[in-house]
Amino acid sequence: GAAAGPAGRAARAGRTAAAALRRVRARLGYRWHLRRPLDERLVVYCAYWGRGYACNPAALHARARELAPHLRGVFLVEPGQEHTLPEGVDHAVTGSPRYWKVLARAKYLVNNANFADAVVKRPGSVHLQTQHGTPLKTMGCDQSVYPVVAAQSGSFTRLLRRVDRWDHNLSANRHSTEVWERAFPGAYETLEYGYPRNDLLLTAGAREVAAIRRALGVPEGATAVLYAPTHRDHRTGFEPGLDLEEFCAAAGDDVVVLLRAHYFYDRGGRAGSGRVIDVTGHRSTEEVCLAADALVTDYSSIMFDYAVLDRPVVVYADDWEVYRETRGVCFDLLETPPGPVARTPGELAGLFRDGAFAGPRSVALRAAFRERFCAFDDGRAAERVVRRVFLGEPEEALPPVVPLAARAPAPAAVPFPRSAAPFVRS
Repeated sequence: GAAAGPAGRAARAGRTAAAALRRVRARLGYRWHLRRPLDERLVVYCAYWGRGYACNPAALHARARELAPHLRGVFLVEPGQEHTLPEGVDHAVTGSPRYWKVLARAKYLVNNANFADAVVKRPGSVHLQTQHGTPLKTMGCDQSVYPVVAAQSGSFTRLLRRVDRWDHNLSANRHSTEVWERAFPGAYETLEYGYPRNDLLLTAGAREVAAIRRALGVPEGATAVLYAPTHRDHRTGFEPGLDLEEFCAAAGDDVVVLLRAHYFYDRGGRAGSGRVIDVTGHRSTEEVCLAADALVTDYSSIMFDYAVLDRPVVVYADDWEVYRETRGVCFDLLETPPGPVARTPGELAGLFRDGAFAGPRSVALRAAFRERFCAFDDGRAAERVVRRVFLGEPEEALPPVVPLAARAPAPAAVPFPRSAAPFVRS
C-alpha cells in the first residue's frame, strides 16, 4: 500500500506530462499549418463546443453534401462524442493534431458557439456564426450588467475578439438581428435566412412524425407534452422545477411527458418512470419537437423553434421575476407569450385538463408570436446559407422566404387548431 502511493502519483504525473507535451506539439503543428495555403474545398463544422453532430452546423453539413458535393466537411467533436456522428461523417477530435490542422487549413469555418480563442482568422477564410437559438435572455455584451451571469461569462474583451472573426452571422427573425448587433458588435454581415436546423419542422411528414414517436416510446394515441426547462445561472445542477408524475395525473389520462433538460445537463441519467419519458439524451432536438403535440417550457429558446410547428405552447413561469432579475431578458415574455401562462403547478395542469392550452386564446397568442419570431423559418434556410456562403450566389438568386400563411408545418400526431394551415401534407 505504501509503495503504491508514490508509484501511483508518479504514474499520474507522467500521464499529465505526456498529455501536456501532446498539446504543445499539436499547437506547434497549428502554427506550421497556418503557413500553408488555405484548402478551398475544406469546411470545418462545430456545434456546442464539440458536444456532437447537432443544431445548425449539422443541418448545414447535410445540405452541403447535396448542394456542394465538391466541398469536404469535417465535424469537430470532443473525445467520447464520436458516437454522435452519423455514418460517413468525417471528424476530428478536439485537441488532436488533425483538429489543429483542419482549423488552420479550412476555407470555411462554421460554428453555433465559438471556436477556441487560439484559432486565428486567416485572410481569405470565411467564418459563419450560426447561433443556436432566438434570444429571450441577455447574451454577449448585454450580460455585463448582470453580476451572476457576467461572472461566469469571462472576459468581454476576449468575446469581442472572437466576434471579430465572424464574416457572417445567421438570424431567424428581426428580433434576433437587433439583439445580436447590440450584444455582439462587429463588422460581420447578418444573414436573415432562418435556422437550418428548423427546416425539418417544415419538411417532415406524418410518417416521419409517427416513426420518431415510436422510437421515443410514446404510447399510441397519447398526447405527448414536451417539457423543456432552461438553465438557471443562479442554480447548480438540473432541477426539473415541476413534479412531472403529479402533472400527468392531474392533466389527464392520455398525457405523457417528454422531459428534455438543457444541453448543459445532457450527460446525466434521469430514469423516466410511468408516464415520463426522458429524451434529454436524444441527439436531435428537432425530432423531439416533431414527436410532441404540445410544449411546456419556462424561458427556453426552444419555444421559438417549436412555434415553427404551429402547435400549442404553454409558458410555465413559476420564477419569472427571479429569472428576469438574475439573467436579464430582451423582452417581457409574460406580455407577449406564445400561449397561455401558468404560474403554479395547479394552473398548468388545469390548462391541459380543460383544453385551454390549445383553445382560441392559445391560437391567437401563437399567431402573433409566430408573426414576430418565425419570419424566416420556412424550410429552406439551409439551402439559402449553402448557396450564399459556400457557392457564392448573390442574394437575389436565393429562394425567397415563403409567407407564414403559405407554410405547411409537419403535422402533429394529435391535431389541435392551428393559427394558419391551408395545406395538409399526408
